[in-house]
Amino acid sequence: MNRREYNNLLLIEDDPEVSEMLTEYLHSEGFNVSSAADGQTGLDSALAQPHPDLIILDVMLPRLDGFEVLRRLRAVSPTPVLMLTARCDDIDRILGLELGADDYLPKPFNPRELVARIRAILRRVQDRKEETAHTLQLGQLSLSTATREVTIGDQPVELTLSEFNVLHTLLLNQDKVISKQQLSLEALGRPLEVYDRSLDVHVSHLRKKLGKSGVSIRTVRAVGYRIEAD
Repeated sequence: MNRREYNNLLLIEDDPEVSEMLTEYLHSEGFNVSSAADGQTGLDSALAQPHPDLIILDVMLPRLDGFEVLRRLRAVSPTPVLMLTARCDDIDRILGLELGADDYLPKPFNPRELVARIRAILRRVQDRKEETAHTLQLGQLSLSTATREVTIGDQPVELTLSEFNVLHTLLLNQDKVISKQQLSLEALGRPLEVYDRSLDVHVSHLRKKLGKSGVSIRTVRAVGYRIEAD
């Protein structure tokens, strides 16, 4: 079976020079790129048919800022989102991840790194769709790779792509300690960098969503994480 090409990107960026530069570069890398110059237009484009395969979302936008775009998008769509931020403060990046971004990249950045991040996200989407369908269970928690559904009892749990991948990797290694480096490589598709808190934020978000499911993600100090039934 041929692998589907995930090439349709939506760039939501209000700086015309940055938008033009990124669009040209991404075109040269084989991507189809549509763009929007403000948050409301970007949100409308993100929800229009056909949906983009991935959204590149700037934080600082007119009409609706990137956080509000992401908040509204996540209420109805799991489309992968890579956020761009010009701020050095980690709070912006953490907030983006808390709201459901799959990855972030601070400005200024090397366009090659942007492409590498995009391809890593899209590769994870493709790999999850092509893997042999199975269901993983722990306590009341159930994860289906065929439908990408997670349930607690009979109640569905809405997860982003990265949250789903982190949970899936933890469940594959349930009752074992998995290092942060291994979890980042297998779930996020990239090595864990110094001061990179994205994995910790995804785990924190998962803990909140799992709530009183009877399943806990425990931190093993200086090592990593372990998922287990209470």
